[in-house]
Amino acid sequence: MSAARIVRDGAHLPPEVKGAAVTVGTFDGVHRGHLDVISRLVAAAKSEGLHSVAITFEPHPLDVVNPAAAPPLLTVGEEKLDALARTGLDHVVVLQFTHELASLSATQFVDQVLRDDFRMKHLLIGHDHGFGRERAGNAAVLQALGASRGFTVDVVDPVAADDGRWISSTAIRRAVAGGDLPRAAELLGRPYSIGGVVVPGAARGRALGFPTLNLSQPSSRKLLPPDGVYAVRVVTPTGTYGGMMNLGPRPTFGDHERSIEAYLFDVSGDFYGQPVRIDVLKRLRDTRAFPTADALVQQIKLDESDARSALTVASSQGNLKG
Repeated sequence: MSAARIVRDGAHLPPEVKGAAVTVGTFDGVHRGHLDVISRLVAAAKSEGLHSVAITFEPHPLDVVNPAAAPPLLTVGEEKLDALARTGLDHVVVLQFTHELASLSATQFVDQVLRDDFRMKHLLIGHDHGFGRERAGNAAVLQALGASRGFTVDVVDPVAADDGRWISSTAIRRAVAGGDLPRAAELLGRPYSIGGVVVPGAARGRALGFPTLNLSQPSSRKLLPPDGVYAVRVVTPTGTYGGMMNLGPRPTFGDHERSIEAYLFDVSGDFYGQPVRIDVLKRLRDTRAFPTADALVQQIKLDESDARSALTVASSQGNLKG
């Protein structure tokens, strides 16, 4: 499967694209519900001889129209685009979300953006989706526009998890914020992840016999799990490794700054300056202070045993894809 072409704001689809099957959304998390929409879009595009196009926005629309209500994000920066690019789409379009864009009516958005700029012939949307000014472009409005303008519209029902509850970015945020990483992975279809670049740290882990990768601070918009110790999988340019992560302060050493550091199992090397992705699998315990460095080392050994067990369980359950 080739990666989708990323089309940034102000750019256009290549001239060979005569018609497109399009879906529009924020796609925060690129979760199983999003993937269902996209898979249907890709199939429809192939059957109709069209290019498949997902249009998303930067920043999140609520950051512009109602910042106080803007949720923390599951995917920030390139995380969302990387996930979308691996779905089988032909093109991923990133539109800069502005007050001007928000002021367009549903009809204007369809005519000026979807049809004029991206040659839409087929539109696929979720059942509760709405776009244009005040989200007035609901399914009924869009189907009426399609009938008058010559494009087809498909409406997709939501996807339910195994417990029957609908999959949504809101439900995933709730799971991540509560430290329920297995539930987040179930809804996402892959482990929840934190991306960043490896930066120098204080080298305390190395002195204790557990050298760690220190991650650059993520965007303030990125939703992080609660502080604690976690079983993780770390994807690096040279390979993928199991490990454990400390998220939060290091109170044993009087360091109260929130940081992200991961100890990788069965590997050594210099990762400074390299991009990595930490897949967060299971919360093991709270972050807490220990009376001595030796007491901390003994706890880290117990954490490693627990993390290795969690990785084995995740692998046996098929929860390490993504």
